[in-house]
Amino acid sequence: MIGLDRLTAFVAVVAVLIAVPGPSVLFVVSRGVTLGRRAAVSTAIGNEAGLLVQVLLVVFGLGKVIEHCLLIFSILKFVGALYLVYLGIQAWRQRRLLALHLKEASGAGRPGRVLREGFIVGISNPKGLLIFGAVLPQFVDPHVANVQVQLLLLGLICVTFALISDSAWGLLAGSARTWLARSPRRLSWIGGASGAVMVGLGIRLAISGRD
Repeated sequence: MIGLDRLTAFVAVVAVLIAVPGPSVLFVVSRGVTLGRRAAVSTAIGNEAGLLVQVLLVVFGLGKVIEHCLLIFSILKFVGALYLVYLGIQAWRQRRLLALHLKEASGAGRPGRVLREGFIVGISNPKGLLIFGAVLPQFVDPHVANVQVQLLLLGLICVTFALISDSAWGLLAGSARTWLARSPRRLSWIGGASGAVMVGLGIRLAISGRD
């Protein structure tokens, strides 16, 4: 359906874009360090589920609407920013409880809740939607097959790459958690740092522009 040359070029571009750690990677890493590898993978799955919804929006043409509508763009941006700040504040407030969370189940680490949090962060990030709207159409050949089908296929490839990358980062962070768990003070520090990172990501998203 899609020429091998176009597909190869697309995979190369996507690999470069995803390999560079961004807000989603930092969010997954912060969850892995504070809640463990399972929570990190759940966060990555939730994040990519939100990303998949963005792909579907682009495939059915809504990406262009958001690209040209400042109000919708701003609403999405600030919803995602506020949610990240909220999660960061929660992580900061609970930083001294992380040592206890290692020994007993914590509501914050339940797969369903972590999955939901990752999904909200993923779907409310307008950057991904604009990137899909700008990058994917460049690799579509309108003379070969249905354009929507091609966009969907390219989007699925991108989401798959992101899931593998984010999960790998999360597993590495979750493994480092064992070392951090040897010292409650050390774990408290990293919990506070993770909260600060999420607050910083929220602020960065809130003040970012459309470029």
